[in-house]
Amino acid sequence: MKKQSTTNPIGFFDSGLGGLTVLSEIYHLLPNEHLIYLADSKNAPYGKKSNQEIIALSIKNTEKLLALNCKIIVVACNTATTNAIKILRATYPNISFIGIEPAIKPATLTSTTKKIGVLATKGTLSSELFAITSEKYRNTHTFVEVEGNGLVELVEAGKINETEELLRQYLKPMLRQNVDNIVLGCTHYPMLIPIIKKLIPPNVTIIESGGAVAKQTKNILTQLHLLATQPYTEKHQFFTNGNNKKVLEKFLKTLLINDYSVQQLDF
Repeated sequence: MKKQSTTNPIGFFDSGLGGLTVLSEIYHLLPNEHLIYLADSKNAPYGKKSNQEIIALSIKNTEKLLALNCKIIVVACNTATTNAIKILRATYPNISFIGIEPAIKPATLTSTTKKIGVLATKGTLSSELFAITSEKYRNTHTFVEVEGNGLVELVEAGKINETEELLRQYLKPMLRQNVDNIVLGCTHYPMLIPIIKKLIPPNVTIIESGGAVAKQTKNILTQLHLLATQPYTEKHQFFTNGNNKKVLEKFLKTLLINDYSVQQLDF
């Protein structure tokens, strides 16, 4: 593996477009960095796949990002993190991986009702990592876990407004149990925050992990002496293997990301 340089890009992959919510946080926090994003949209959603399938897809995406000389890889997908990051770190010991998982700890620290809603994919909720993370709080807190079936597919198609009825259905059992924090356990779901806010009372807080991942990325790059010091003046690169190039471009505009190229690519 080539020696890493501060000018090498940060690589991201997700099962589609959801990880753009994480990339956006890093883009705004670390404006000097060159960013490369892989949207594995043809295999979305990962949440319905087996553990072995998720690992194989994560390795495929990692290989592509390493071929593009990425200095660090952000696994911008909760399902891929909770199912595959341990394997990725063991398989590629010379590269640092930043993962994203449901923000259970912050939710428990700020909850007064001790009841937390968790909206996530089946792949995340059934993972070993989620079980371990949530287990330590189950004596003191109640978790109302709901699978967000169908939401990823609608986000991938750019049909954000069409998620309202599904969200109403998924939020109902949480609100019935008096949750005061709702954890979004999928990177696609922050795209739905404006709709979720319409459906919940003002005392219920939505918690997602993008900001924390951005800070962690900065910390790791600083420790490795790989933080870019000069402004990046070229275009950030976005690749999708799905038929959703226009949706991707629309989301980039919504997230206030500038200077980019979007390419359809088979990977």
